Amino acid sequence: MVLLAFHLTGVGALAPPAYCTRECGGVKIPYPFGVDIEDGCQINETRYRQGFKLACRDFNGGRGKRLYYYNNEVLDISLQNGQVRWLNNISSYCYNATTGGMEVKSPPAHLDLNGAIFRLSYTANKFTVIGCKTLAYVGETNNVSSYAAVCGASCKSDNIPSLTTGTCEGIGCCQTAIPKGQENYHVWFDKNFTKEPEKGITGCSYAALVEESNFTFSASYLTSSAFMDTYSGQAPLMLDWAVGTLAGETCESARAKPKSYACVSDNSVCVDSPITGGGYICNCSQGYQGNPYLELQDGCQGTIAKIVGSVLLLLAVLSGIFFFYRWKRDIKKQQRKMYFRKNHGLLLEQLILSDENARDKTMIFSLEELEKATNNFDETRIVGRGGHGMVYIGILSDRRVVAIKKAKLVEETEISEFINEVVILSQINHRHIVKLYGCCLETEVPLLVSDFIPNGSLFKVLHAESGTRLPLSWDDCLRIALEAAGALCYLHTSASISVFHRDVKSSNILLDGNYTAKVSDFGASRTVPIHQTHVTTNIQGTYGYLDPEYYQTGKLNEKSDVYSFGVVLVELLTRKKPVLTTSSADGESHQNLSIYFISEIKTRPVRKVVAPEILEESNEDEINTVASLAEMCLRLKGEERPTMKQVESTLHSLRTKRLTFSQSSVSGYKPQDTHTVNKDHSGSSSAFSILE
Repeated sequence: MVLLAFHLTGVGALAPPAYCTRECGGVKIPYPFGVDIEDGCQINETRYRQGFKLACRDFNGGRGKRLYYYNNEVLDISLQNGQVRWLNNISSYCYNATTGGMEVKSPPAHLDLNGAIFRLSYTANKFTVIGCKTLAYVGETNNVSSYAAVCGASCKSDNIPSLTTGTCEGIGCCQTAIPKGQENYHVWFDKNFTKEPEKGITGCSYAALVEESNFTFSASYLTSSAFMDTYSGQAPLMLDWAVGTLAGETCESARAKPKSYACVSDNSVCVDSPITGGGYICNCSQGYQGNPYLELQDGCQGTIAKIVGSVLLLLAVLSGIFFFYRWKRDIKKQQRKMYFRKNHGLLLEQLILSDENARDKTMIFSLEELEKATNNFDETRIVGRGGHGMVYIGILSDRRVVAIKKAKLVEETEISEFINEVVILSQINHRHIVKLYGCCLETEVPLLVSDFIPNGSLFKVLHAESGTRLPLSWDDCLRIALEAAGALCYLHTSASISVFHRDVKSSNILLDGNYTAKVSDFGASRTVPIHQTHVTTNIQGTYGYLDPEYYQTGKLNEKSDVYSFGVVLVELLTRKKPVLTTSSADGESHQNLSIYFISEIKTRPVRKVVAPEILEESNEDEINTVASLAEMCLRLKGEERPTMKQVESTLHSLRTKRLTFSQSSVSGYKPQDTHTVNKDHSGSSSAFSILE
């Protein structure tokens, strides 16, 4: 009996004992798997890695049973494919209306398979993310710096009714592959990407590793808890498994050890497992059926059936399909080459290659990669519309989240502007200037690929509707102004070649996840040799920000950017848009904010002109200084305006003084504020004294 028991629990088993449970809750349990409390019913785990012992547990008060591997419910076991399907947790990340923040609601999706026979199937599973404006990561650990895959989904409430069931391509649903051989996985969400939901959209985003063939996207997942309800907060997951006494064991090495070789049926074949870590599985030879892990009548049985069918016809059909798609691919390839030449692609390549700095960090993307990154430039991926094109959010194959700018028109002058922007940005490396990754010239409309800045523009933050406006403190205003001024100063004086932006405005000052300023949109910019003070150009810019002297003479210089920056300073002070609109019985009238501001500070105290929220957080000396600085920037004659270096110096001194005051207040010292707004309404002397 002892010898018989040893033989049965070894590798080549004549047959498991009759008392072995071979079904639990409708799920078949084929050998080498077995129930953990039944000795001899599974392959000997002392010789192999763990995973063949499963648990058959009661549920619903004992009225039913379910099969488990630890806490994961097993749905199916396949000997032929070497796969197991089970349920695993779905991670949910939900908006809390009380706190106004996001929080993890369900147990986080994670799985640790170290030392087990299982590996996550990289062919059958997809990392799936559901939600609107959400970004989630999956990795071996929950360390954001070592994630294995990332996926983002976005949508708007008015798009949901038109969504197609079963389509998961970035609109409300995103799927991406995972690396081969992943043993463990942890899921987490990007805190800076998920936002308060629109009306009609559920406040939750979901992420999980899901068997692709067992998942069908539904629009109801975005408006209700239907996705979580399908499997009670879990989703089907496919795992590969293999036998083997050691990690890295193959069929060849296993056959050399007959005592532990698992493919014992006479009509079985050994198949090396594709999973990382090695191992193998056993299959019945072609034409046979049964269990290759058992001998005699319980093993592989049957007769070899010859392959009958129209093989040649099938090959002919497949060949026809292949050559048709190859012909279409060649046509598209020729078209892309034509656009590449039309869009000065050869010129841009030469310009990039001629600059060592640009050559190392700038690349030319293919159209195929950017189409994949933006779900074929779907409208729901549009995150902004500027004077020189539309901006899409995309996720590249290397998991970088990027902004892809698509020019509106394709006239020769605008293509030149686009090439101009690429060349300028490829030479610039500054923490407050948007980072360029590259471009694509294989389309009729050139595309620019740069870093994605998640919090939008300063214009949107300052001028959003009062109910949706994000709070921007006076400290934030000073910091953002200083950062933007520093970027412009760098362009004017510190870059390898002087650059005049020519379109400085609050909508071209973007804010990242930490509300750090990033100057963007260089489509209208001009490069100027260091020794040259100005350049004559066609008039370009944005109404409300345009330098009147440049408008009159056509001569662009660094003081043109200074004027536009002065308008931004006034926006920060007043919270008003660059063009004011007033309604009367005679209709609407428009006035530049700069003209309004200069006129107001001549007739009223500055404190009566600035926004109320600014008065609450600042002192009169600070308001006086910034107002005077803005007034100097807005002078009609460029020679009377400060340089961006002087503007940056003034803002730096003001912010340093404010930070020093804040620190002294904490320690108990609070100096008396003796500064008041200049009574003759001509502006503060603070800025003048710093600049002169």
